[in-house]
Amino acid sequence: MSLKGACLLCCPCIFAISIFCHTPTSEHLHYVKMAFKTVLFMCFDPQVTYKTPVPTGDVYFAETFDDGSLDRWQLSKTVKGDADDDIAKYDGKWSVEQLKENKVPGDQGLVLKSRAKHHAIAAMLNKPFIFQDEPLVIQYEVNFQDGIDCGGAYIKLLSDTGSLNLEQFHDRTPYTIMFGPDKCGEDYKLHFIFRHQNPLNKDVEEKHAKRADVDLKKFYTDKKTHLYTLVLNPDNSYEMFIDQSSVSREIDDPNDSKPEDWDERAKIPDPEAVKPDDWDEDAPAKIEDPDALKPEGWLDDEPEFVPDPNAEKPEDWDEEMDGEWEAPQIPNPACETATGCGEWKRPMINNPQYKGKWKAPLVDNPNYQGVWKPRKIDNPEFFEDLQPFRMISFKALGLELWSMTSDIYFDNFIITSHKEVADRWASDSWGLKKLVASANEPGIFSQLMIAAEERPWLWVIYILTVALPIGLAVLFCWPKKSDDDYVYKKVDLPRGDVEEEEEEEEDEAAVVDDEDKVAEAAESAQAAGEETEHQTSG
Repeated sequence: MSLKGACLLCCPCIFAISIFCHTPTSEHLHYVKMAFKTVLFMCFDPQVTYKTPVPTGDVYFAETFDDGSLDRWQLSKTVKGDADDDIAKYDGKWSVEQLKENKVPGDQGLVLKSRAKHHAIAAMLNKPFIFQDEPLVIQYEVNFQDGIDCGGAYIKLLSDTGSLNLEQFHDRTPYTIMFGPDKCGEDYKLHFIFRHQNPLNKDVEEKHAKRADVDLKKFYTDKKTHLYTLVLNPDNSYEMFIDQSSVSREIDDPNDSKPEDWDERAKIPDPEAVKPDDWDEDAPAKIEDPDALKPEGWLDDEPEFVPDPNAEKPEDWDEEMDGEWEAPQIPNPACETATGCGEWKRPMINNPQYKGKWKAPLVDNPNYQGVWKPRKIDNPEFFEDLQPFRMISFKALGLELWSMTSDIYFDNFIITSHKEVADRWASDSWGLKKLVASANEPGIFSQLMIAAEERPWLWVIYILTVALPIGLAVLFCWPKKSDDDYVYKKVDLPRGDVEEEEEEEEDEAAVVDDEDKVAEAAESAQAAGEETEHQTSG
């Protein structure tokens, strides 16, 4: 059996041992999975075989870019409104390339190549999506290969209007839904914006979903490919996913109000505290320094500033209009060599008797209930329209982006009405990227060692992970020896047994010698008799 075969036998053993040794909690199974992964990547080449995914059901749009072509995509040839002329053009470059890191051979994606440029590119759907009785599922991949300083990676589903022209796609082109990540500064967002017509005034309004209920920062900074999914249902519900995990969020109930007796004070004045008798609340915070002395040479009668004797009234000074003219003030020359001028005052110091207003010390509030917040409910804003799902149909997908960082990677767009179709599509595409990224991720053994320090029972799994393949390999692969290959060796017996055996051998030898002598005598007698008989007969 080969080493790979031994590994295949080992993996079920690890799982069985883990089940028998411990209750299979989710945390436990997580580390068992890590052990599985370790064995597999030790024994197998982590290179995966990639095949361009094909939708398993009806879709409105699917794009993999694996053919290296942008034939179905149209670059915008217009300019952005309300922008300086030097940056108004949508002249940002696009390219079809492999990932920089954790690439899957044969897999390619759409890459935004320019920084500090406006980009706009769009493609028509196979058929328009009409909001009726089927759900809408939108899914695609994004990788911020160089991180992201300021920019977006969201998509727009362009409304099915009679005037839609992809060559004129710009920031004011009507869209039905905008969805995807966006970041500037330390503000990390996952947009979900939909536009629908107000049934009263017919104005088209934008509705923004609340922020995702998770920390989004890691999805922008880890340089991994992440999967973004939006599901809209005809019952007006929706859910957003990142890497197939829901990131939808609850909101505060706007109709919930704080009870009148709700106490948010964590600390209160001690009701049993009493102001000390010697506490003077009227004592000033500052007093004159009683020990201070006026410096020698202080000129009490000299002011600090005097009129400038050299100043002259301007010729155009009109006392009726400008008032009585006074010479500007200058520092008193007499004070230049003196320690000070003017009325001397004692400097102020902190009053050692100052205590301020007496307040009881704070103690824990026995009635403290925490800071009041309204209870959480499902977001009612989505239901403001009786049929918010019935939005304007759309027939194109576009990316209209500004970015201060280049090399943003997009891949595997799919629009369908079936979540299972999108899930299978993700398994055949994003799932392989995730597998390769996990295989190339440094530090898996370090993680296993740290886990074992916290959970010593993992050492049993680790040891068996290594020992079982070796044992199975020896058992199944070691060549068998024939009987002729064995060399028998005499085994030394214990000394007491040896002496007894030697005595028995000597006794047997003596008996044998006696029997030999008797036999020889008998033979001699027989021979002598035959010779005598022969002589007599002659």
